[in-house]
Parts: sequence; structure tokens; C-alpha cells
Amino acid sequence: MRFITVALLLLLAAVQAELWLGDGGIPAVMRQQARLDAKQQANAELRRANLRLTAEVEDLRQGLEMVEERARGDLGMVRPDEILVQYAPRR
Repeated sequence: MRFITVALLLLLAAVQAELWLGDGGIPAVMRQQARLDAKQQANAELRRANLRLTAEVEDLRQGLEMVEERARGDLGMVRPDEILVQYAPRR
């Protein structure tokens, strides 16, 4: 009877050691969960960026106002009857 008790206690200790220290143990699961959380956060940021880009593409498809705004802001284009004046504040 004593041998069975000792054997069961050793078996229980081995299972607990594997649970706490093994490859599939709690620390490994916690590391994987942290990696998963980081990936989900990055995916959420990329989804927001995709939504912004989708909205911008739709604006470009809908009308010329957005195209004109982009041309003026990004390329510095002006209309034929306009004069471009740039103001640079003092440093």
C-alpha cells in the first residue's frame, strides 16, 4: 500500500512539473497569449488604416474636389488664374 501511495505522489509531481515547466506549460501559454494580443492590436491598427484608405479612394472616385485638393497639397499645383505664394514662418 505504501508503494502505491509513493508511486501516485511521484506521478502527481511529474504531471505538475510538466504543467508548470514543460513546453506546453503555463509560462509558454502566457507567452503565446502575449504574442497573440500584440498581433491582434497590430491587425486592428491595420484595419483602421485600410478603412481610411478605402474612404479616401471612394472620395477620389466620387468627385474631383478630392483630386484637386490632393493635387494642390501634394504637388503644389495651381489654377491658371492663380499665383502661388508660399509663406515660411521664422525659426
